[in-house]
Amino acid sequence: KLWLALAESEAELGLEISAGQLEALRNAPDVDLDLAADYERKLRHDVMAHVHALGDQAPVARPIIHLGATSCFVTDNSEVMQMRQGLDILISTIWVAIARLADFAEARKEIATLAYTHFQPAQPTTVGKRATLWLQDLLYDAMKLEQVRDELKLRGVKGTTGTQASF
Repeated sequence: KLWLALAESEAELGLEISAGQLEALRNAPDVDLDLAADYERKLRHDVMAHVHALGDQAPVARPIIHLGATSCFVTDNSEVMQMRQGLDILISTIWVAIARLADFAEARKEIATLAYTHFQPAQPTTVGKRATLWLQDLLYDAMKLEQVRDELKLRGVKGTTGTQASF
């Protein structure tokens, strides 16, 4: 995804990248991880191993894969993408828990129990009311995690040591 976005942007800026090369990247399967592992043993470089593996899978695009990029472009941005995907999983799970806990609270809104303060019995309340307090915490958590996910930004193209020599 990153190399396709890079190539599309470079093509828009006027680099000689053909529609066929972009199409090859769009239609390329996920990088063959076994092939990438073989390349990494030979090259001793994780990103270049994936560049070569993808080049084998989309030969027409080989010359423009990773063009002008650094390893940090791939590693840093892919980690941000992984964080976003992980947050999507976590957030959806929290919203399911919120829905189930809301049902629990509604079903138990009239069951009496003791409230506690400082681990000491205090005034009477209901099980449903106590569950709504947990719900409030989960709602704040879900909203904050959504904010964090929505504010994640990719790191850009030029990495920390890029010389742009490939141009």
